[in-house]
Amino acid sequence: MATAEKWTAHWKHLYDEVVTSGLCTGCAGCVVACPYDVLSYDDREGVYKPFHIDEELGPGNCGHGEKGCTYCTRACPRFRAWEPEIDHFLFGRARQPDEVEGISKDIVLLKAADPEVAEKGQDGGLVSAILIWAMEHGYIDAALVSYLEGDGTSWKAIPGVAKTREEILAAAGSRYTYSANTLAYEKAIADGASKLALVGMSCQSSVPPVMLERKAGKPSKRFALNIGLLCSKTFDDAIFKELFEAKYGLKKEDMKKMNIKGVFQIWMKNGDYHEVNLKECHAWTREGCKMCPDFAAEHADISTGGIGAYNDWTLTIVRTPIGREVIVKMLQDGSLIGRPGDDDPGAIALLRKLSRVSRKRWPETAVDAPRLMPPPKPKPDTEKPAEPAPA
Repeated sequence: MATAEKWTAHWKHLYDEVVTSGLCTGCAGCVVACPYDVLSYDDREGVYKPFHIDEELGPGNCGHGEKGCTYCTRACPRFRAWEPEIDHFLFGRARQPDEVEGISKDIVLLKAADPEVAEKGQDGGLVSAILIWAMEHGYIDAALVSYLEGDGTSWKAIPGVAKTREEILAAAGSRYTYSANTLAYEKAIADGASKLALVGMSCQSSVPPVMLERKAGKPSKRFALNIGLLCSKTFDDAIFKELFEAKYGLKKEDMKKMNIKGVFQIWMKNGDYHEVNLKECHAWTREGCKMCPDFAAEHADISTGGIGAYNDWTLTIVRTPIGREVIVKMLQDGSLIGRPGDDDPGAIALLRKLSRVSRKRWPETAVDAPRLMPPPKPKPDTEKPAEPAPA
């Protein structure tokens, strides 16, 4: 039996291969896993990247790494052969080329049965409902989520911890600027939590399983439920001032709600509603999103997104046994209302289309796996049949 190769890669390798190569999504998994607190995180002016704070060997190397510490690379869901590693760990097999949105057990449409949760949440309040139920039934004792900074008028998303129904509902709703929700881990543990739910963008939802598969220390064992948000991109905070306000006169302090449904939708506090063409927003795409191949939160227990024809239902991809257990029990006790995913075939088609678009971003200079794509459909034969030979 072959012996597994010893893992020796550390911050120097992560810095060269991920952080400075464009592959870094800013998920902050490396920061959470670092046992020596020599990694920090820059979320200013659209940076959203980890950096090394120990001056001894400079920003691109680490004395602890030189002595054998490898936790940062073990926790990174973009380092080396991350995708097949996590696929085999979670599902016991490699994905097939036509599984462009990842391996799954079920695809369904769901929404919260509780009217308050459905109203305060996004697209039917599914994520809020799951967190509340999981907390009430002992699956988790805290959730890593995002809140809006201060009184909410800055629309800057920041990581935070939810431990009550009220805190979960306060975190509900979409923001399309980035928050590394994994960074709330330390506070959750300091507050006494030990069974965590992570609600995060696609890139963040690969952090718990890659940590567990690569044995990245204590944090890997604290994540009990992993909810991923379908995500094609997030935007730099500068989009508010440089596009929405400069071109359309929409000040962020006057905004009440936002969503993306083919266009960037903005509801104002005075009742006005505005739509901005997504093509206008592309210039403010966050750098960490430009090479990310994962639209569908392919390594979450439950992947969710408000795409498709029904604004008050969430398209839900159930991927793991614990994900299925939670969803089935919630449907059985009436906490969720469900319908087959086939009720909205357009949503499933869009899921696969956007997954394919995202996978094309993965650069040829990196490892091969995220470029795995279904073969193109054969083009219909338009040639005229040959004339029969004369008798």
